[in-house]
Amino acid sequence: MKKYLVEFIGTFFLVLTVGMTVIDPGAGALAPLAIGSALMIMVYAGGHVSGGHYNPAVTLAVWLRGRCPGSDVPSYWIAQIVGAFAAASVTLYLKGNPTVTPADIKIFPALAAEFIGTFALCYVVLNVATAKGTAGNSNYGLAIGFTVMVMAFALGGVSGGAFNPAVATGITDMNIEKSANFWVYLVGELAGGALAACVFKFVNPEDK
Repeated sequence: MKKYLVEFIGTFFLVLTVGMTVIDPGAGALAPLAIGSALMIMVYAGGHVSGGHYNPAVTLAVWLRGRCPGSDVPSYWIAQIVGAFAAASVTLYLKGNPTVTPADIKIFPALAAEFIGTFALCYVVLNVATAKGTAGNSNYGLAIGFTVMVMAFALGGVSGGAFNPAVATGITDMNIEKSANFWVYLVGELAGGALAACVFKFVNPEDK
C-alpha cells in the first residue's frame, strides 16, 4: 500500500508542476526546467519505496524488463492516474478556474515526438535505476529528471512534451490538450516504453 501512496504523491506533484507552469501565468520557456526538476525531486523522495515511476509507461517498461511484478501494474497505474486527476483539479482551483485554450498539434509528428521522448525516458530509467551495472549509484534521479527536461525542450513544441500517460491525462483534464488527441499520447508513450524495455533486454541479455 505504501508504494501506491508514493506513486500517487509523486505523480500529483509532477502533474501539478506541469499545470502550474504551463497555464498562464506560468513559467514560460522555463517550464521544462521546473517539470524535469519536479520529477528528479520526486524520484529521489520516493524511489526507494516504489521505484519512483510516476508514469504508466515507465511502469510498463519496468514490468517488461522484469523488475516489477505484473500484479503491481494495475495498482501503479490507478495510483498514477488518480494522482493526475487530483493534481488537475487542484491546479485549476489555484489558477482560479481559468479558460484554457487547448493547443493544436499535428497528429503524426506529435505521435512520433511522444514516442521518442518516452522511449528516451524509459531507456534511461531502465539503465540508471534497474541495471546491475549501475546499482547503488546516487545520480539516477538527476539522469531521469534531466531526460524529461531535455526532451521537453527539444520536442515540447511538437507535442506538448508529456512523455507520460498520467501527465497526458492531467493536461487533457485541464484542457491544455484536446481530449480528441488523448490517444496520440497514450499510443506513442506506451509504445515508447515497451520498445525501451525490448532494447534494454537486447543490449543487456545477461541482466535479468
